[in-house]
Amino acid sequence: MIAAIAFFLLLLLGVPIAFVLGLTTLIFVISTGNIAVFESMPSRMYNGLQTFGLVAIPMFILLGEVMNRGGITERLIEFCQTILAHLRGGLAYVNVLANMALASIVGSANAQTAIMSKTMVPSMEKEGYKREFSTALTASSSIIGPLIPPSMPFIVYGVTAGVSIGSLFLAGIVPGIFFALGFSIAIYFIAKKQNLPTSEKSEWTHILKSTLNVLPALIIPVFILVGITTGAFTATESAAVAVFIAFLVGFFFYKQLKLKDLPKLFFQTVITSSAVTFLLATSNIFGWVLSVQRVPQMVAEVFLGLTENPLIFLLLINILLLIIGMVIDGLAALILLTPILLPIAVQFGVDPIHFGVIMVINLTLGLMTPPVGTVLFIASSTAKVKVETLIRSIAPFLIISFVILLIITYMPWTSLSIPTFFNR
Repeated sequence: MIAAIAFFLLLLLGVPIAFVLGLTTLIFVISTGNIAVFESMPSRMYNGLQTFGLVAIPMFILLGEVMNRGGITERLIEFCQTILAHLRGGLAYVNVLANMALASIVGSANAQTAIMSKTMVPSMEKEGYKREFSTALTASSSIIGPLIPPSMPFIVYGVTAGVSIGSLFLAGIVPGIFFALGFSIAIYFIAKKQNLPTSEKSEWTHILKSTLNVLPALIIPVFILVGITTGAFTATESAAVAVFIAFLVGFFFYKQLKLKDLPKLFFQTVITSSAVTFLLATSNIFGWVLSVQRVPQMVAEVFLGLTENPLIFLLLINILLLIIGMVIDGLAALILLTPILLPIAVQFGVDPIHFGVIMVINLTLGLMTPPVGTVLFIASSTAKVKVETLIRSIAPFLIISFVILLIITYMPWTSLSIPTFFNR
C-alpha cells in the first residue's frame, strides 16, 4: 500500500516515469524490510536488458538522426507536396502522407510530432490554414508513427512478449493505412465545409524531378520491409543495414551529411537511447515487484470474473489501456502491462500479434490526451498553440481514431493478414 501511494504521488508531482518506477521499487523493498533484495536489484536491471532485439532501438534512433541530417526527410515531404498540394486542402493530405513516409523512418510518435510541427505547421499556416487545425492534424497523424515499421513500441512489446518483431512490423502496416485513410476522409469533408486552400498544380517536369529526387530516400523503408518479409535479415539486423544505407544516401546522393556531423549524431543517439534503456531497466525491477505481489494473477481473476465473452473482454481492455495511456508513458506501460494482460488475452483466444497492435494503438492514443499527453504538449509548445485550443481542434481526429481502433480490435485480419501471408 505504501509503494502504491508513493507511485501515484510521484506521478502527480511530475517525476519522470523511469524514476517513478525505480523509486517505487526501492520504497517497496524498504517498507517490506527485505533489504537483501537490494543485492539482486542491479543484476535484475542489467539482465533485463540482455536481449538481442533491444539492439534495434539505438539503431533506429540513429537511423532517424542520419535521415533528418542527410536531407532524406526533407525530400520525402517535398515529394508529397508535389503530388498532393493542388487538391482542396492539399497540404492537409500532404501532412498525413508525409507522416506515413516519416513513420517508416522514425517509429516514434513524439519524435515525429516534433519534426512535423516544425516543418508542416508553418508551411500550412503560410498557405492560409488555421494554425490550430494544422497543429491538431500534425499531432493526430503522429499515431501512424508507431504502426508503420520500424516501430520502437513494437520492438519493446516483441521483446517483452517473446513474439516475432518482424511479424509485429508487418502487422502494423494495414492499421497504419487505416488511420491515414480515416484522417484523409475527415480532411475531405473539412476541406469542403471550410473551403480550405489549394496550391498550383505542379508541372510534369517538376513531378518527375521530385520523383527521381526522392527515389534514393525510398530505398530505405523498402529495403527494411523486403529484407524482413523475405527473411534475409531480422528486424534488428535491418536497423543496422538501414543506417548504413541512409549514410550512403545522405553523404553521396544528397551530399547534406558531412563526416563532421557524425559525432553530434552519435551523441544525440546515445542520449536518447540511454533514456529509453534506463526506462526499460527500472521497468524490469518494477515488474518484479508486481510479480511478487501477484498483481498479474489478481488482474486475471478480475477480468475472468467480469466476463467470459471475448468481445466484452476486448472492449474492457481498450478502456483500461486508454485510461492507462493517459497517465503513463507508452513504452513503460507496454513493459508493465504486457506480462499481466497478454496471458489473459491468450486465454480469451486473442492472437499475441493482434493484441500487440491493440496495445500499441491504445497507448499511442493516450499520448494525444491529457493529463500526460506528450504528443499534445510537444505539438503545443513547438507550434505555439494553447493546449486547451489544441484539444478542441484535435477532438474530431480522436473520435475517428477511436472508431478505427474498434474496427482493428474486432477485425483481427487487419493485423494478421500480412504476417500470415509472409509466414505461411
